[in-house]
Amino acid sequence: MATTTNGSSSPLKVTKRPWNARGHADHDWLYTFHTFSFASYHDPSFESFGPLRVINEDRVERGTGFGTHSHSEFLIWSYIVQGELEHKDSMGNLENLRRGEIQFTSAGTGIRHSEYNRNKKEDVHFLQIWAKPNVRGLSPSYKTRKYTDEMKHDKLLRIMESVDRHSGKDEETEPIPMHADLSMSASILSPGKSVEHELVKEGPRNVYLHVIMSGKTQPKTGGARIKVGGVEIGEGDGAFVRGAKGPGKIEVESVGDGAAEFLLFDMGQ
Repeated sequence: MATTTNGSSSPLKVTKRPWNARGHADHDWLYTFHTFSFASYHDPSFESFGPLRVINEDRVERGTGFGTHSHSEFLIWSYIVQGELEHKDSMGNLENLRRGEIQFTSAGTGIRHSEYNRNKKEDVHFLQIWAKPNVRGLSPSYKTRKYTDEMKHDKLLRIMESVDRHSGKDEETEPIPMHADLSMSASILSPGKSVEHELVKEGPRNVYLHVIMSGKTQPKTGGARIKVGGVEIGEGDGAFVRGAKGPGKIEVESVGDGAAEFLLFDMGQ
């Protein structure tokens, strides 16, 4: 439930986005699921949600990757789950990213970059996420931070935050600022545990949750599962949460057999 300032409660409408209903492609070198329309997958019912435009859960085979390509006017970040991902861009950045690291690019007026798995022994599993900025014509910028498993264990850790709500501190424990009314938090939630997300802004909010997959398919039995607003979602599933209104809180409970690693997005409409 989302609790309002006067102590009453407003019912949440939670709509499950099943893992196997998303767009999917297997290109041998790339095994991917798309929450929203992307590349050859197009569904007018799933174009975006608030400023959130892309959630791709990618597995890139060892020794392969995405060649150099261009972006502009998008906020783009990678959440590394397992393996190593090389990021190289036209701003002169070259990094090899590992679990827990977030690489964020504000493409602004335009950048070129590549993402490659140079590791010869292990595939890389990561989420690539895009959002639409609320300011156009920004100068391109880049930021990488590491958020350890310990920082997310049985708590919600803020990883991305709107510049309008950011502390302004450039410290390793701070979230990465971006020009969008969007906050992203991450958790690794043990079975039986729950966390509360406090809505980041007054008024109507869109909330989206995504449970990260442990394998290429959702386990037929067991696995990680969370419950929000009375609805259970498992690995690879998402949940659109409508009807939330700040100030208020949303509770997320881990109800599966294993720890659930998930992302929670709190966005303007």
